Amino acid sequence: MTILITGATGQLGRLVIDSLLARGVAPSTIRAGARDIAKAADLAERGVQVVPLDYNAPETVAAAVDGADAVLLISGNEFGKRAAQHQAVIDAARVAGVAKLVYTSAPKATTSDLVLAPEHKATEEAITASGVPAVILRNNWYTENYLADVARAKETGVIATGAGEGRVASASRADYAEAAAIVLTEDGHIGQVHELAGDVAWNYDELAAAASEVVGRPVQYTSLSREEQAEALAGAGLDEGTIGFVTELDANIRDGALAETDGTLSRLLGRPTTPLVEGLRAAL
Repeated sequence: MTILITGATGQLGRLVIDSLLARGVAPSTIRAGARDIAKAADLAERGVQVVPLDYNAPETVAAAVDGADAVLLISGNEFGKRAAQHQAVIDAARVAGVAKLVYTSAPKATTSDLVLAPEHKATEEAITASGVPAVILRNNWYTENYLADVARAKETGVIATGAGEGRVASASRADYAEAAAIVLTEDGHIGQVHELAGDVAWNYDELAAAASEVVGRPVQYTSLSREEQAEALAGAGLDEGTIGFVTELDANIRDGALAETDGTLSRLLGRPTTPLVEGLRAAL
């Protein structure tokens, strides 16, 4: 069986390949799709197939997907363009007769108010319309998303956001990568939507406490109003569009968009998810 990983040189893609290899998948049956294949030289040295795959160049997508039995479609990072980019992979999977398409989506993608949800919703709907056998992995936040906040806290002693008392059920990127590898290699997941999240939904006071433990100095959480946050971001030089995106995302978190966890990820892994402190420490 040939397994294609899109975005294979990204942080998640590399970890999925590591997990597949750890599960005994032969390197020669793993196909790493990368926009810049030079960045995948280390994967090639491990025996993994490396092929060009640029979401914005459908011909490269079709060539990469051709002959693959299973495809992991890792969502792109060009906001506003992702639905069309993902459509190219879905179309290629349909034409190639892919037996399993796995997509990394967002929590409650079809019903959530999360600012990131619309493109994921469109992609999930496109997968359903295509008729390609599929599994949806709705990944909650990566613990690693907070590394910049923790690094700043090492200098300032403060984590400041507009998320209020919102909670985040994060897990480490490696946890989500292992889940993807399991779904790619196991039977029985076709047609399922897995809501994946860490075992514990933490608040920002708890994030500050975890940061204190990791960086070795007291860190406190400061809750900002949306206006205060926008002013701080503007002072840091961010443009208006980015400020609007960040403040809306924190408002989503404040309103509970990332707070739900039902243990699906840990059940899939057969172990607890990585605790917040351990995830931050390992990433740093």
